[in-house]
Amino acid sequence: MNQTTTPETVAIILPAYNEEQSITATLAAIRTIPGITEIVVVDDGSADRTADRAAAAGAVVLRNEQNLGKGGSMERGLRHSSADIVVFLDADLGASAAEAGKLIEAVRAGDCDMAIAQFYGGKQRKGGFGIVLGTARAGLKWKTGQEFRSPISGQRAFRRQAALDLCPIPGGFGAEVGLTIRAHRHGFRILEVPTDMQNKPTGRTLSGFKHRGKQFLHIIKTFLTERS
Repeated sequence: MNQTTTPETVAIILPAYNEEQSITATLAAIRTIPGITEIVVVDDGSADRTADRAAAAGAVVLRNEQNLGKGGSMERGLRHSSADIVVFLDADLGASAAEAGKLIEAVRAGDCDMAIAQFYGGKQRKGGFGIVLGTARAGLKWKTGQEFRSPISGQRAFRRQAALDLCPIPGGFGAEVGLTIRAHRHGFRILEVPTDMQNKPTGRTLSGFKHRGKQFLHIIKTFLTERS
């Protein structure tokens, strides 16, 4: 007698803050990935129409009554979802969000417990602000003994229980390095997957410098508080 295997369910979780310009294109790209069963947008107190546009695109929208930061929003989306495989994506990926299928396949195939997306095909991108990336790489080398090319990539896929095992997700912009440290501590297999993803660049503007400064401080705090 033939036995049929029930396909694994997949949830995409997007923490979002003031992403009305990108969210519709990002969600449209996600819907092109086969087998997606849940799309959850966690709006972290946006002052624009992010939540409305996400709802219009058919996503489940959770609105934070108070700002939880990136890590808190990721965890809220995780605990709301019920899928076998969960994927965290940034809301500003636009059409390149379709590349998340590569992360899902790596987890589904059993190649890893946590798949991390490398942007731009895994190649080093010229320009940008290297201090945050360099600090994250050095800190993870110190904490885990491993080299990571994309230490602050927010595009990650897990089996549901593996993601829950890493909770509570570290707060703010330290979420990514914190998840990597905890995954290493749990003995999880971590795989960086080359993709053609790209997100909205943070330019040399006052808001860009403020964002990078906050990101840098959150990452430093995470390295000082997370045990190896």
